[in-house]
Amino acid sequence: MSLQFVKASTSDALTLNGISKRAFDSDVQVGAPSAGGPPGYMSVPFHTKMARSNHLYKLTDNGLIVGGAILFPDKDNLNIGRIFVSPEHFRKGYGIYMMQEIEAMFSDAKEFTLDTPIWNVRTNAFYSKLGYTEARRDNEFIYYYKKHE
Repeated sequence: MSLQFVKASTSDALTLNGISKRAFDSDVQVGAPSAGGPPGYMSVPFHTKMARSNHLYKLTDNGLIVGGAILFPDKDNLNIGRIFVSPEHFRKGYGIYMMQEIEAMFSDAKEFTLDTPIWNVRTNAFYSKLGYTEARRDNEFIYYYKKHE
């Protein structure tokens, strides 16, 4: 494995859009009421806009794009808008690698924040395993944070 986590370009938007759609649609297997995802998860214009504004990242393994992330730095905080891995690459350590790279890349951040749907047993277990703490919840989401050490 030769992994790289870097900013994505607009030319990566189509590929990342397809991976995002497949990844989020697969959530029906872990409690989603139906196929779907966060706003823009299957929109090429959305992913292109995120790339243009330097929020879109890609994870490659030997040059093949296997996942992505949308990140929003804000002063001392980094909001992890979403991460996603192509379903054929689930359970290979890519998600953990991405989160470690995100935390290292934004080492100046004092806090990392994110949210995930209450029903998603896969992502809730994943973020807890990585040391994220529940800050609050509403009817749909659990909001997590992690202080930077």
